[in-house]
Parts: sequence; structure tokens; C-alpha cells
Amino acid sequence: MGRAFELRKGRKMKRWSAMAKTFTRIGKDIVMAVKEGGPNAETNSRLRAVIQNAKAANMPKDNVERAIKKASDKDTANYKETLFEGYAPHGIALVIETATDNNNRTVANIRAAFNKCDGNLGTSGSVVFMFDHVCSFTLKREDITLDLEDLELELIDFEVEEVFNDEEGIIIYAPFEQFGALQSYFENNNIEILSSGFERIPANTTKLTEEQQADVEKLLDRLEEDDDVQNVYHSMEM
Repeated sequence: MGRAFELRKGRKMKRWSAMAKTFTRIGKDIVMAVKEGGPNAETNSRLRAVIQNAKAANMPKDNVERAIKKASDKDTANYKETLFEGYAPHGIALVIETATDNNNRTVANIRAAFNKCDGNLGTSGSVVFMFDHVCSFTLKREDITLDLEDLELELIDFEVEEVFNDEEGIIIYAPFEQFGALQSYFENNNIEILSSGFERIPANTTKLTEEQQADVEKLLDRLEEDDDVQNVYHSMEM
């Protein structure tokens, strides 16, 4: 198993704990998808992906439909996606993805989190190069007729990096740029996509003591509690 598998295993120890936070994050994803490509999921691949993720998170269908309708309103503000980079205590690299309708508020909140937890907010480009930007898919296991080695060979043209079994289904990791092509391939071959998305995998991780890890977790928790924060990635070994 490779880096993506180990990262996923580690992440299971710390998922989005609050359902409300998960729904808020997905709601913002819906707004951005609709503003970008319209409310029709059949012609908007990004919206299709978000709806799949909403289903995987057990977000009620009514909530999804309301979010799409609200996002279609021209008076509904769009969210700007902004990346923040920096270091947590003990030299742990952080990349924070945000979606905000008030950039000044978000910048102030992120800076305050770093300052209060002994971190250092960096400049653009200072950390992100340490992470590989990848896309991931969770596929319905029953729809896969090939064994994992043959499936990986079948997907070689998509530069797939990892294929492995997970309790949720078959997991595929590939370069960020291959998302659209892979999504189309799975849909055209009647392979159900249970969920999909993007992740940033650190090229190298740092092992800390339990006490040091607690220092980093303090900052991670503070960042993840912020409503403007969509995802937080770090280089700490789990």
C-alpha cells in the first residue's frame, strides 16, 4: 500500500466530527458548482460529484435540492476559494483550503488561529509544493468486474497512482488533472461513483511525540472549527 492508503487510514481517526459542519461544507460546494456550471447535474460534472458526496454523507435529499435552488438565485453570493499555507508547531507543514464570501474575515480568523497556537502563517507558495494534489474516487465494489491489478492496468492511461480495497468500496487515486476523464470513464462504463473529491498528500511526513502531536492537533482543531475552512492538510505522520 502507498501514501494515499496510509493517509486515508490515518484520516479515519479524525473525520469531520460534526454533521452540521459537513453539511455546511457540502452546501458551499453546491453553491460554487452551480455558479460555475448551472443547476443541471446532467450537464454539470462538478455538481454531480458534489451530489454524490452529499449522498455519501447522508445529507437529506431535500437539503441538497434546497441548496441547488438557493444557489441558482442570482442574489446568492458566490464563495471565493482561497488557499492558506503555513507551519504548525514542530515544523509541520499545513495547507488550508477555504471557501468564503468575506475574505477579510477569513484572513483574520486564519491568522488568529496560527498566532494563538504557536504556528506561522506563510506566504503563497511557501508550503503547497510539499503536497501532491490528487483526485480520489470511491467506487461501488459490486460494479467492478476486474481484480485490483487488472483494474489498475485498465486505468493506466489515466495515470492512476493507487487502487485499493476499503470498507467503503474500491478507492482510486490519480493526478488532480485526471478527475474529469476518470469521472466520464466510470459513468460511461456504468460504475457507480459513491463519492469523489480532491486531496493534498504530503511528499514527506514527520513523526512527533504524543505531546508534540497534541500541540499540532490544537491548531488543526481550531482551523477545522472555522466555518470558512473546507479542508486542512498536514505533514504530520498519523
